[in-house]
Amino acid sequence: MRVLIAEDHRVLARTVAKGLRRASIAVDVAETGDEAERMCQLTDYDVLVLDRDLPVMTGDEVCRRVRRLPRPPRVLMLTAAGDLSEKIYGLEELGADDYMAKPFDFPELLARVHVLHRRAPTPPPSVLRSGRIEMDHNRHQVLVDGRPVDLTPKEFAVLHLLLASGGEPVSRRELVRTVWDEHLDPETSAVRATVSRLRTKLGGPGTITAHTGRGYRLTS
Repeated sequence: MRVLIAEDHRVLARTVAKGLRRASIAVDVAETGDEAERMCQLTDYDVLVLDRDLPVMTGDEVCRRVRRLPRPPRVLMLTAAGDLSEKIYGLEELGADDYMAKPFDFPELLARVHVLHRRAPTPPPSVLRSGRIEMDHNRHQVLVDGRPVDLTPKEFAVLHLLLASGGEPVSRRELVRTVWDEHLDPETSAVRATVSRLRTKLGGPGTITAHTGRGYRLTS
């Protein structure tokens, strides 16, 4: 899952981004409304966490514009105004999918992000399998030959992408786009190091194979 946080309060944005990344979610951050719109045009985000009171372009206008995109993200709108009329306006008039008033508890925001992701037109299956490997995404659990394997959030997200690809290679660029942040260079050693650690935890060299010019593939 990839989420864009559009929030001009830097401390709040960093706190939310950190929490989402710990939950194996790839996160980008925009501080202005026009930046958020541009990033949504360039990247297919699953969820947009959108503050209504953004500079340059308001969150209301961002919501209207991203709704017209070919593949719009689900929108979770944040606002300091928590009265019912504002909530109804955000949901009915602006087209937001969900609405939260500030201040909020992060566990609730995380739960709402997951719910919005599951509302996607083609939600991913909860349990994915390939040979000896089984992943339950909702429980955040991975089994190899029936035994649990402890993975870091990045390793878990990489494995999920490889399992979801149905045996087709996944490029480094796609891994970076989905698992890391937009500013990470696809050629960085971070991708290779994460895949190497994951390969070891899954059972050795044959579990994940590298294909020159195509990326990585999970082998059964």
